[in-house]
Amino acid sequence: MDNPANRIPESHLRDADSRPLSLLGRLRERLRTKHYSRKTEQAYEKWVRQFVLFHGRRHPRTMGNREIAAFLNHLANVRGVSASTQNLALASILFLYRHTLGVDVGYVLGVERAKEPKRLPNVLEPADVKSLLTAMRGVARLCGLLMYGSGLRVSECTSLRVKDINFEGHELVVRSGKGGKDRHVPLPRTAEPALRAQLERRRRQHHEDARAGIHTTGIPPGLARKLPRAEMDWPWQYVFPGRRAWRDASGILRRDHLHPSAIQRAITVAVRVAGLSKRAGCHTLRHSFATDLLRNGADIRTIQELLGHSDLRSTMIYTHVLNRGALGATSPADRL
Repeated sequence: MDNPANRIPESHLRDADSRPLSLLGRLRERLRTKHYSRKTEQAYEKWVRQFVLFHGRRHPRTMGNREIAAFLNHLANVRGVSASTQNLALASILFLYRHTLGVDVGYVLGVERAKEPKRLPNVLEPADVKSLLTAMRGVARLCGLLMYGSGLRVSECTSLRVKDINFEGHELVVRSGKGGKDRHVPLPRTAEPALRAQLERRRRQHHEDARAGIHTTGIPPGLARKLPRAEMDWPWQYVFPGRRAWRDASGILRRDHLHPSAIQRAITVAVRVAGLSKRAGCHTLRHSFATDLLRNGADIRTIQELLGHSDLRSTMIYTHVLNRGALGATSPADRL
């Protein structure tokens, strides 16, 4: 979590040519123009702030390749961040220079790369998944069932909209998943009764929200102009809404989706209650979905599509999970 003492007032990041928007404001504007997710926007803003702080609050226009390399080496050698975190910091800074400042810094030389540990994903056996789900209740249990039964990321589950459920075809449509991709995934029939009940509760709440003038969030600006009623219409509502409405900068009351941390906390508690011997979280259910499909004969390309992986190598890791017992060989001790 960021230390408030390390936050830089946006006035300190005013661009040198005195443009109305601050540097961070221009960064956000470019990210939104290119339709980056809110989560990516927050991460990029964080690393740009850290970069400026590291160099004594100097404006990025006065820095270049050498300063970027120094910051990245500090992350790897002093702060001990992971390779993925170092890559995220680099992507944030490069976006700042190339798309916000219009400066091409080229290939950043002299960067000492953080080591990427080769780890297999943690998966649960079907019996462990059953124990975990049995220890959960209500919305959290339904989200857990969808993450395992449909291979959803927790953010994809909590941001699911009414219009993206197809009971007749037994499928869900994941909109703007990682990388901005849409995909179709199976809707487990065992989840349908609970999902229908959740929709009925949500419909009653939506009627109350409509009377109170509460809008939903996350409608793309272009679509909002074309369909001005979308923010109030039933098909666009979140299946799993947040508890509290809030007022945005224009004074409009809004209700966001359930925060992923609520599901993460529920799974942490359920792991303890179920007495599981393995560490497990939301993403463990997604890993278990892929591994169980592979174990039951699903094609690796099909699993790639269901998970939304751009690179097949990301999906191939699950073949190593299945062969974890020394590539499937029988131990010689068992033949004694």
